[in-house]
Amino acid sequence: SSPDMDNNAPGSGGKGGFGSLFGGSEYSNTELAGVPLTGMSPLSPYLNVDPRYLVQDTDEFILPTGASKTRGRFELAFFTIGGCCITGAAFGTVNGLRMGLKDTREMGWTKPRNVQILNMVTRQGASWANTLGSVALLYSVFGVAIEKARGAEDDINTVAAGTLTGMLFKSTGGLKGVARGGLVGLALSGAYALYSNWDHIRGGSSSSLY
Repeated sequence: SSPDMDNNAPGSGGKGGFGSLFGGSEYSNTELAGVPLTGMSPLSPYLNVDPRYLVQDTDEFILPTGASKTRGRFELAFFTIGGCCITGAAFGTVNGLRMGLKDTREMGWTKPRNVQILNMVTRQGASWANTLGSVALLYSVFGVAIEKARGAEDDINTVAAGTLTGMLFKSTGGLKGVARGGLVGLALSGAYALYSNWDHIRGGSSSSLY
């Protein structure tokens, strides 16, 4: 056969064939093997993008202009109020069951005893849920108001909101009740602020030693 026919035969390594009819050229696997690679990750033949740049080490979110990456007090208020209501209902249910069993221990397992225990459980559950929910509502309202007034979010807002919540919650008990409620709120909010910053305090104290 002639050399031209050998060059145009399928599977040959020449530049003929259908590609030559349209002005193009064919490349063998040997020629394509010289494409440079970036490390061990080959470049995409379609997008020409290094896959390593598509891997993100940290989460990225699209936030509105001026928005914070952490939740504010207003967003956390709903979680706080709901969590306190559920916690109060659970604690009241257990306490009501304990009180119902104690008050009706002289009675047999009859229908009147079951009804009395059920009434005690529902009454205590609703009472504790209402109490803790009211405290959480007052704390959240004071926290949001103080944050908006000061224009800052720190532990001062937490302690101030806790103190004002205790004072207002016990305001029906007179000046002594207000003072007692304020001290309880100050102690609880101060303990929470200390607990939330405990790692930072320990890190600062340990670094000062060295």
